[in-house]
Amino acid sequence: MAGFIKGHTITALVVLVAAAAWVGTGEFTSVGSNLVHAAQRQPEPVSEGAPAAPLAAPQPAAPAEAAAPLRRVVEAVMPEFSNHARLIRLSGVTAPDKRAVLAARASGAIETLTVSPGEVIAADFVVLTLEGPEARAAVNIAEIALDQRLRELDVAEKLFTAGNRTELQLIAARSAASTAEAQLEQARAAVDRLQLRAPFAGVVDSVEVERGEWITAGTKVAALLSLDPIAVKAEVSELFVRYVRPGAEAELTLANGVELSGTVRFVSKEASPQTRTFPVEIALPNPGGAIGAGMTAEVRLFADPVRSVTVPRSVITLSDAGELGLRVVGADNIAHFASVELLDDTPGGLVLGGIPEGVRIIIAGQDLVRDGDLVIVASDIGTPAAGAKVSE
Repeated sequence: MAGFIKGHTITALVVLVAAAAWVGTGEFTSVGSNLVHAAQRQPEPVSEGAPAAPLAAPQPAAPAEAAAPLRRVVEAVMPEFSNHARLIRLSGVTAPDKRAVLAARASGAIETLTVSPGEVIAADFVVLTLEGPEARAAVNIAEIALDQRLRELDVAEKLFTAGNRTELQLIAARSAASTAEAQLEQARAAVDRLQLRAPFAGVVDSVEVERGEWITAGTKVAALLSLDPIAVKAEVSELFVRYVRPGAEAELTLANGVELSGTVRFVSKEASPQTRTFPVEIALPNPGGAIGAGMTAEVRLFADPVRSVTVPRSVITLSDAGELGLRVVGADNIAHFASVELLDDTPGGLVLGGIPEGVRIIIAGQDLVRDGDLVIVASDIGTPAAGAKVSE
């Protein structure tokens, strides 16, 4: 029994020593492994039919101080730059370009009411007229009084020229004429307030009164909407507001599936204190008022194009400080960390800005190297690529 146990123990020790010797050779070719610089040995070619050469006797290991430094094998590709316009998606709601609540300007009974809900009216259209016989009579009285004062002024000027009136009497006559003229303007203004006119062209959304009804000044009469153009109101995050500017093109998809194009006409300079978002307005042509107010819309805004590179998500790494970036290698085969700006996330990969020129992006083995490491790029020694690709 003792001999049996001893034999197995010896066999296990032999296997362990052989495995350790194989691992110690460092003969690996996969991306990310260590290769000894200038120590890759090529086997001598063997002629067909020639006897195999005898195994060379093992040579003693070189001293540690004479060994070349180890270099990590990585896979790297040249970046393909392109101009990319960041896509910003927002949720918005359609709203009238203008909205006004028309209110009575004076008190009285409604004599005429010329609008109904849904009616399209022009600017300066008379919506309502109040009864006002007293106001109209006051205009006639004021006109008569002004005519009399003007005649008196004419006589006073002639007498003053002839020396039969004093200058003080002439000034009084002029003052009386001016007062009569002001009273006439006041009477006409009172008559004008009996009418209510549309301040702009639009569609009557609602009517709150009826003909013959007595109303007071300030009573709501109707609501008027201007729907051409129609506005889409949305809010943009404080992170992306710097990419949005008035005049930029916008694409929209309404809740009913209709797709439209518009123009950004307003970007607020003050964020909402509750959400820290900035109000944005997009104007859309809406002939005939086909699009109603209050519809939800998906808004797509495009920032100005910037020079960028699209990379697979797997190549992103972090610096020692936790900063987002890439590992790159220059012509000197020294690895460095490059901080980048995430511009967009597309189905084809992450769109990054700030990538330096003249470097290759490490796409395999990037997490195994650090700044200043001397590396071997697999493509430089004929090692097959890992399959990753940097594309537009």
